[in-house]
Amino acid sequence: MKLNKPKHNLYRNTIYALEGLVDIVKNETSFKWQLLMLFGFGTLAWILPLHFGYSSILFLSLFLPILAEIVNSAIERTVDLVTQDYHILAKQAKDVGATLVLVSFLVTVLIWIATLLVAFKLV
Repeated sequence: MKLNKPKHNLYRNTIYALEGLVDIVKNETSFKWQLLMLFGFGTLAWILPLHFGYSSILFLSLFLPILAEIVNSAIERTVDLVTQDYHILAKQAKDVGATLVLVSFLVTVLIWIATLLVAFKLV
């Protein structure tokens, strides 16, 4: 049995990663929204009158939902590869992926609240 695993090569692996990025940008609306949030709030993080450290925390936290969306898309595609029919385990797998995105978004919101409260000395 031949596995679907090519030999490791930094160049090829980079190409595969970029192909995955292009594919998810083209085919996943949720990922596009996450990118829009990254650029919008990322810009806000850098234009607010904050110390570099606070701006960095705010900006880097925006990558949590993006990473979660990538994992969620991988879960959804794997489930769709296995079955297109309704199955409770397939639904649960997709729901757990969506939960990951939701939790990452909530954590990002909490990071922003906490950071801004500390930065503006409101606590």
